[in-house]
Amino acid sequence: MSSAQRPFWLAAEASTTDGPRLPPVSTASMPVIGAVVAAQWREIARNRWVLAYALVLLLLTEALHQMGGSGTRALTSLLNLVLLLVPLVTSVFGVVYWHAAREFTELLLAQPVARRRLWWGLYLGLVLPLVAAYAIGLVLPLLWHRALDGETARLLALYVGVGAALTAIFGAAALWLGVRHDDRLRGLGVTLGLWFAAAVAYDAIVVWLATAFADWPLERPMLIAMLGNPIDLARTALVLRLDSAALMGYTGAVMARTLGDASGLVLSGLGLGVWLVLPVWLALRAFERKDF
Repeated sequence: MSSAQRPFWLAAEASTTDGPRLPPVSTASMPVIGAVVAAQWREIARNRWVLAYALVLLLLTEALHQMGGSGTRALTSLLNLVLLLVPLVTSVFGVVYWHAAREFTELLLAQPVARRRLWWGLYLGLVLPLVAAYAIGLVLPLLWHRALDGETARLLALYVGVGAALTAIFGAAALWLGVRHDDRLRGLGVTLGLWFAAAVAYDAIVVWLATAFADWPLERPMLIAMLGNPIDLARTALVLRLDSAALMGYTGAVMARTLGDASGLVLSGLGLGVWLVLPVWLALRAFERKDF
């Protein structure tokens, strides 16, 4: 069998330098996406930065539980840290991951593999280990302290869901920027700029506009502004559940006053869903058009 006719996982198995190795399996036992996800999962799960990410969240949750005395207080204290740390880690790791897997990707593209399926394998291989690390860091301390009463369990499920959504959104954005920028440092710089704009600058601009136009009716413009930032949507969804007005921020307070808790949660969830579709579509489109 010539190298051009060999299945892509056999070609990947022959690679001994860069990129993960895939086990020799048949097309009937494992589809393309599953094979790539399995290979990337093994590589990322052993990555010390992913392990450090899970460990940092675990230690912080443990420390805050010890100081606060309850799981709900620990999760409340983690709010802003989660909203900043999850997009930052996902963005940086996503760009580094893309460039580290570049030769592996080119090797697979030389095989009869559909680009769309390969991209989904790479994307899920990035997002799923990061979501698992995030969930482990939050869940384990509460489990071994037996702090999961009904209210804490519901809040924890919301935290995990919101964190998974942010990981999926910023993971897709990082892959999109990685595909568009062949230079790793440039791609990393643009990604960090995107994170800073969403996590820090956006809220500052919203507060400045609210102050400058305080005499105008701003409820609808502020709701639209909140929909323009996935981190704002995530914050609002969590704080509406926590019922803590001091943590809401300007747009969250407007939503709580205008729509109420239930409608606000639904709108936040729909907004995060839209934000998930947009970067995934952009990244997939860029990958399909990329000339490697």
